[in-house]
Amino acid sequence: MTILNHAALAGLAPARRPLVDPRDLRPRIVHFGLGAFHRAHQAVYTEAAAARTGEPWGIVAVAPRSSVAPMRAQNCLYSVTDVAPDAGATRVIGAVVEALNMRADAARLTELLRSPEITTVTLTVTEKGYSRRPDGGLDAAAPGVDDDLAATAAADPDLVTVVGRLSAGLAARFRAGGAPVDVVSCDNTAGNGAALARAVREFVEASAWSDRDPVLDWLGTSVGFPDTIVDRIVPATTSVDRDGAEAALGVRDEMAVVGEPYRQWVLQDAFVAARPRWEVDDALVVPDVAPYQLMKLRLLNGSHSAMAYLGAAAGCTTVADVLATEWGEPLVRAFGAEVVPTLPTESDSGGGLDAGRYVDDLVARFRNPAMHHLLRQIGSDGSLKIPERWFPALRDLRAASVATPVLELALAGWVSATQPGATHGMTDPAAAALNRCWTDTSDPKALVGALLRTVGADDLAEQADLTASVATRLPALRAGQIDL
Repeated sequence: MTILNHAALAGLAPARRPLVDPRDLRPRIVHFGLGAFHRAHQAVYTEAAAARTGEPWGIVAVAPRSSVAPMRAQNCLYSVTDVAPDAGATRVIGAVVEALNMRADAARLTELLRSPEITTVTLTVTEKGYSRRPDGGLDAAAPGVDDDLAATAAADPDLVTVVGRLSAGLAARFRAGGAPVDVVSCDNTAGNGAALARAVREFVEASAWSDRDPVLDWLGTSVGFPDTIVDRIVPATTSVDRDGAEAALGVRDEMAVVGEPYRQWVLQDAFVAARPRWEVDDALVVPDVAPYQLMKLRLLNGSHSAMAYLGAAAGCTTVADVLATEWGEPLVRAFGAEVVPTLPTESDSGGGLDAGRYVDDLVARFRNPAMHHLLRQIGSDGSLKIPERWFPALRDLRAASVATPVLELALAGWVSATQPGATHGMTDPAAAALNRCWTDTSDPKALVGALLRTVGADDLAEQADLTASVATRLPALRAGQIDL
């Protein structure tokens, strides 16, 4: 069996090869999070930018926990298959030039972050990778963060969190001359740039570094933290997907990823250093990302979470399964109709937003039967996701005395999914605390309130009509019945 690597490229059909020869690229970007989404999204944009501008933008991908051996075995090459109902298109991506383990390769990582040749750092570490409290600040007592802060007293600290390692790398860059650099969060968090900037600043403030004040001053002048939104559905790769990539390429690719044909990247024009010209591949660079960000978070991510919990209650496995039910499309459209009034208008973005068309596109994207996007993947980490995806819209609408039946139904779906033994394969970092809420189920309204408090929504927990409405929906959901 031939394995995908540099030597195998010459034997691939031209349409299957990378847009650039990866051996011509140089380390210019450090990326935290060697997952499928980054490989199917930012790396694709970066390869296109390198190919169309002739600039050698190579990515060094850093895995916080997972093994990098499979990527290294393939010279960091992998394929992306655009999965469509009629046919798929598979091509090898060559943008990643090096793969590091965050802890084992800490010295190499620090060397790169110190180098002025690295002008961009990107991250896809999910919401929980930022170790934030419900109020948005850094949780200094979180597992790993507390150890990292204590370790800053050492000359060569062994740091285990992304925030800790990134902060240490930026401090090392300052000490090496302080070349400007942009740090670009690509995670589904509202105001993700500002959120990351706050986490880094608060880590430095709490560190034992004697030069933390000058580091903080430098962060404010020489490090850009632009807000971004990223949009592409990238399900977990299966053995069937890997077999399909092998059939298309003629070589074995253990790092293959699949994604829907649709992709979007919107970035705030707040850069301080050189960066790839992602615009040449239709990325948008705009003065204000917030209108786009809210639309994506509340419509796509919000309806995704609703489908995950309600679909699981109804016995569905994938998003396409939900859309195949009689209630799937009505759910997405009703969710959109309920949430759209909380979004900026089309004029707020200079004509760049069309929420109605976006919902139409979502229905088509979700219906794609070739995409096997697992509900358990979407529903995991709900304690971190739904406070951003649902609660702001719920608060806005209730403050305006607007009925919220769909959000209340979705919330009931989440409540049902938190019941011990009924998680449908979903995982959550707050699972232990959520489980404790189920100790006494004699008062369903109190149960709903306790769960809301566990995820930082004390204000919603105090609204008796809301907790009662959610509680009344639980029996039907336990019976697998979805009543819109």
